Amino acid sequence: MAMLLIYLLNRLLFRIKEFLRHWYIKSFFVYSHFIISQLEKIDRVLAFKITLRHLFQPLYQDRSIIGYILGFIFRSVRLCIGTIVYLFIFIIAVTIYIIWLGIPIFIIYKLLFNIY
Repeated sequence: MAMLLIYLLNRLLFRIKEFLRHWYIKSFFVYSHFIISQLEKIDRVLAFKITLRHLFQPLYQDRSIIGYILGFIFRSVRLCIGTIVYLFIFIIAVTIYIIWLGIPIFIIYKLLFNIY
């Protein structure tokens, strides 16, 4: 009987450990991969890195002063919009992940204290 209880306790602790590893560690890698791939898809539209690289070059290779000024202005606006979009997506992603991390804690709290 004692061996059975030791075995069951061992399996319970193993399952709890595996659940925590799956929920917190593996989900982080899966979620971060998903978010990074979504940001890469968005970057195909926003082209943040390319726009930053060509910030001080003229717009449409118009080497006049107007081309340089308009190129800088349009690219600066595009970089500002891209920064806002990236920050918004990043904040939403972090918020969702923090909620995800809190779900088991919330469920255990509800089970232990039975608060409605």
